[in-house]
This record gives sequence, structure tokens and C-alpha cells, in this order.
Amino acid sequence: MTSEPAVAFVWVWLPGAAGPVVAGRLDLLDGAISFTYGRSYLERSDAIPLYTPELPLRRGPIMPLVGEIAGCIADAGPDAWGQRVILNRRVGAEALDATQVGRLTYLLDSGSDRIGALDFQESPSEYIERSAGRASLQELAESAERVERGIPLSPALDAALIRGSSIGGARPKALLDGEEQRLIAKFSSSTDSYPLVKGEYVAMQLAARAGLNAAKVQITTALGRDVLLVERFDRTATGGRRAMVSALTILELDEMAGRYATYHALADQIRSRFTRPDATLRELFSRITFNILTGNTDDHPRNHAAFWDGKALTLTPAYDIAPQPRAGGEAAQIMAIGRDGWRMSQVSGCIRYAHDYHLSERAAREIVDHQIGIIESSFEEVCEQAALTEVERRYFWRRQFLNPYALEGYSTG
Repeated sequence: MTSEPAVAFVWVWLPGAAGPVVAGRLDLLDGAISFTYGRSYLERSDAIPLYTPELPLRRGPIMPLVGEIAGCIADAGPDAWGQRVILNRRVGAEALDATQVGRLTYLLDSGSDRIGALDFQESPSEYIERSAGRASLQELAESAERVERGIPLSPALDAALIRGSSIGGARPKALLDGEEQRLIAKFSSSTDSYPLVKGEYVAMQLAARAGLNAAKVQITTALGRDVLLVERFDRTATGGRRAMVSALTILELDEMAGRYATYHALADQIRSRFTRPDATLRELFSRITFNILTGNTDDHPRNHAAFWDGKALTLTPAYDIAPQPRAGGEAAQIMAIGRDGWRMSQVSGCIRYAHDYHLSERAAREIVDHQIGIIESSFEEVCEQAALTEVERRYFWRRQFLNPYALEGYSTG
């Protein structure tokens, strides 16, 4: 492993604030990373816990509930793609792989414009944003392509791509500032075997039409490749940032235990810790069935998140609804839907567990019927928007979108 920093300082944007304050310190200790709130932060009248029950407001070092680092801190760090970008920056000095770089290095090397309301600094008193000058979508696409091919970047392109290295996910992406919007640009990959970006655009647009609270998306091209532009929902109009935690963190799991995450356990958390629990349970159930109807089986717990205001959680808009490769036949969701472990990608089964989401069978069927109707009536129109060819549409229709297995045993009203 490379020389790992032993300390990093956590800065946070408090609710309604336009700038950050230092909240505390991370310390590397025997393979784990502790967090200690700063005295000045604890004395603030507007201080909030970074997240509870993980990091309650109290003095002294706090060790992670699970794993090597608190989940709310890990949520703000780079995922697979961001780690590749950081390794690409370092490869000029020595050959590295992801396991040779530690958590604190990734937190300190990744861009400051990260998801949520946290950032990480070497100093407890001076905040220095790790940012870059403006880069065009074409330049960002070129940067992402070079990282995929293992080619070192020029200093300018390196800085532009590093800015978006902390926004999570495994696929090529970058941050882009529109005239009135802050955007995440998700690029197609040279290794894609099907039009994944266009498929995600279609699914996200249909989700909004079906009544889900979904992130706003646009589609464009750069360097001849598809690019999905996703409007950020973790930023405020006044320059503030909204704190967020993943479902993985909410369920008190780390990456190694992520396979144990379930929808019914998330529903339990919604009942006790979320604002508007009944409406949120309905939204969660609707997202489950919509994922099934559009072939999104990549519904892992980092693809669900909630805003945190220091006291309660509020479900964020849906994101990363991406139809997955599928030839037909049996499929399953990553997170179990029923308390008995049932996770099959069939809406008929979801109806059986509707009561776990505070829904009657009738209400659950109305949700599913509405979603099927929207997909059937709007698919062609949204495909036109995405410029999908007839062959590409056939790839998705009745394979990902409304696959026969998803509808097996279910009849619409």
C-alpha cells in the first residue's frame, strides 16, 4: 500500500448554509477509521449529528458500527469509477490497483463537489476546494475514454475528471455545470454490448410519467457516444448542499454485508425514522414494481438514498433505474421484497407483500396497473426522444420492459 495519511478532517454544509464548517477528524487506527467531533463544532447551537445512530453528537472517538469506516463517511467517498480516475492520476509515478490505496487517500484525493454535504480536507482550519476550471462535455467524454483505456490524462483533463471522482457508481461519469443546472454526465462505454445509456433514459422518463419521484434526465451525445445528463438533487438554489445517506448506511451494513440488504428492512426504517412514512412506503413499493417492469435488477442498496436533516430521513428522488441485460426467463432483484426472503422479479409476488408497505391489495394493483399502462402507451414516444433504432427498441421491448416473466401470474384490472 502507498503511504496512507493517518488523519483527515471532515467539513460539512449545515442545513441552509452556503459554506462548510469543520465538523471533526478521521483517524486511522488498527485498520479501522474513527471519527471525533471537534470541540468547536459540538459547541455550535446549529450543530447536527453527521448521521445517527452512527455518529451521535458526543465527545471522544467514535468507532464504526460496522466495517472499517462509518457508512455516512463512506457514502461521500469515490466508488469504483472514482477510484479508477484517482488511480489513473497516480499511475505516472507507480503501478497501483484499487487495493493499494487506502480510504483516507481516496477521500482526500477525490473532488470536493461530491454527493451530499460532506468534504474532506488535510486542514481543520482552512477549507480549500479541490476544483477545476470549466470543461466541455466533449472534453469530459475524452477524459473518461482515456481512463477506460488506461491512458494518463493531461493535467487539465485530469483536473476536470477528478472533480467528479466522488459521485459514486461503477460507470464512466463526470460533473457538468449547465446554465441553470448542476448535472451528472453518465457516458456510454466502449465495452457496452447494448445501448445502456439510452435504456436508462427511457426508464427514467417513464418512471416520471408513471408518477414516481424520479431525478430529471436529458440525453445527448459527445464524441459520437450517448451521454445521460442527470440533474443533481443534492444542491440548493442558494449554493448549499443537502446531506444524504445510502440505504446501505440506513440498514447499518457495509459493502461486505450489502447482500443482506432487504426492502422490507428498509420499510421498517421508513416507518420509524422517515418523514411522511405512509407516502414514502407507497413510493418505495412503486419503485420496486417499476424496477421489475423495466428490467432493472441492479437495485442494490447504494441505488437508494435519503436526505438527512439531523433528525429525520426523507427519500431522495429515484436514480439509476437502468434496464439490465436479459435474454428472458427467471430473474431476481438484489434486495429481498418479502420477509421470507422472496425476491423474484414478478409483480404478482409483490402484491402478496403489499401489506408490508402499508398498502392494500387493491391499492398495490392500482399502482402496477398504472405503471403497465404508462409503459405500454409511452414506450414508443420516449424511444423516439432517445433516438433508439427499431432494432434497439426490439432489444428492450418484452425483454427488459414488460418481460413476460415479470408479468407471469398477474392480470391487470
